[in-house]
Amino acid sequence: MPTFIIDNKKITADKGTTILKAALDNGIKIPHFCYHEKLSIDGCCRMCLVEVEKMPKLTIACNTHVADDMVVHTHSPKVMKARAGVMEFQLINHPLDCPVCDQAGECRLQEYCFDYGVPHSRFREEKRKKRKRFSIGEHIVFDEERCILCRRCVRFCREVSKTGEVAVFNRGDRSYIGIYSGRGLNNKYSLCTTDICPVGALTSKDFRFKVRVWFLTETESICPECSNGCNIKICVRNNKIYRYLPRQNDNVNDTWMCNQGRLSYKNVHSDDRLTQPLIRSGDKQVPVKWDEALAIIAKGFKGRDGKVDGSHIGGIGSPHSTNEEGFLFRRFMRDAIGTNNIDFAVIKGYKDDMLIKEEKAANPGGAKDMTLWPSNGGHGISDMIGGISTGDVKILYIIGRDLMELEKSEKILDSLGNLDFLVVQDTHVSDLSRKADVVLPSATFAEKDGTFTNINGIVQRIRKAVDPPGDSLPDWEIISRLSKVMGYPMEYNSPEEIMDEIAKEIPAYKDVNYKGIGNQGFKVNSS
Repeated sequence: MPTFIIDNKKITADKGTTILKAALDNGIKIPHFCYHEKLSIDGCCRMCLVEVEKMPKLTIACNTHVADDMVVHTHSPKVMKARAGVMEFQLINHPLDCPVCDQAGECRLQEYCFDYGVPHSRFREEKRKKRKRFSIGEHIVFDEERCILCRRCVRFCREVSKTGEVAVFNRGDRSYIGIYSGRGLNNKYSLCTTDICPVGALTSKDFRFKVRVWFLTETESICPECSNGCNIKICVRNNKIYRYLPRQNDNVNDTWMCNQGRLSYKNVHSDDRLTQPLIRSGDKQVPVKWDEALAIIAKGFKGRDGKVDGSHIGGIGSPHSTNEEGFLFRRFMRDAIGTNNIDFAVIKGYKDDMLIKEEKAANPGGAKDMTLWPSNGGHGISDMIGGISTGDVKILYIIGRDLMELEKSEKILDSLGNLDFLVVQDTHVSDLSRKADVVLPSATFAEKDGTFTNINGIVQRIRKAVDPPGDSLPDWEIISRLSKVMGYPMEYNSPEEIMDEIAKEIPAYKDVNYKGIGNQGFKVNSS
């Protein structure tokens, strides 16, 4: 492992490490455009030039490996002069329109212009006119005049998405980024190119000009769209989500996320959100207060004879619920209701070899770990639905609506109409919620704290980014309130307290706690 000096700081790095990576890993900033940790080295922008003693000229830090006794200067007069020259060259044709550019506030060119640029331009010739605001894909707008030809997008499509639709055409000062004829930038990860574009050339049609980025606050969380559990940042202003951005986690998603997950933020604020508890009154569902809804459920669970008969009651949990919520649901059904008729449904769909997994929920692994399955002769989903017609199952408590995505969902809905009592707890209105005698409005993942366990057994934190609408509550709080009404109190002040209980009861989670999970997750031997 070579040891070298950079800006008077002694650093030891792995053999083969570049100066730029070693510097960044040790908190030393070297400006760069074309370099990206997850892409191959291009070395085209020349912004990362540094001075290495005993070398005859400046060298690019992104493609120069460290060596023993090497002495590097990142801000010497010679380096600063070279960077000013690079910036002047980059700005020859670039429009100086930062106030109206959607990338303002998170643009590297803007940042480096302030740090290394010259106060005035010596360029007197006419700037090249290039294409503006044209669509190159379903989700992407390209402003060619802002492109600095760093080629990050080209390398992403060749090396990461492996779709190869983007290339550099022509040569010299006539070079430009383009799409091969008959194709578009439409791969399932295309919006990642807007993340890695260091300027305002590639922007998202969805986010473009909606809000200035400096007004946004960011909350670390996990994408809920599949069981991979990609790490994200939820970007919010005034209690409204404007976008999700991928967050680096080398053990889960590197620095990427798929388009579907990225655009799923719209579900949180959709018009069909459930915001109040509802009870059936004739053919209608009418809003009530929480106390009334929970009292009706407690009465309904007791059946016609006024007693709770767990053998005729079933519970269907949700793989969208957190570990903490799944744990409470299982405990409520088995201990408060006295039934082993417990199960959960998982929607399955498209998957690929990159990030997108077959299970279209964030926490099926966690639901299994929390033992949301039938035990000791209890019924699973199929037997519960079949048991409705025979009278073996008279009452169902269902969280989520994944049940409606299973085969024969129409027959399932018809069967549910024969129940004595149906409770549905969900975030959105659905055909399932319309069938219920009582509907309980719950919070989405972005409106609560907790943990998900991804497909590889990594327990990860979600954090509340916005307030839930109306009277909706997190699933764990609803279950806790209901259990108290049922005479089996499970009172917790936070999901963190529930995780402490999980650690005591479930062996695989014995070392899990919120502090240990951090922002990169904690690996368990998941079932």
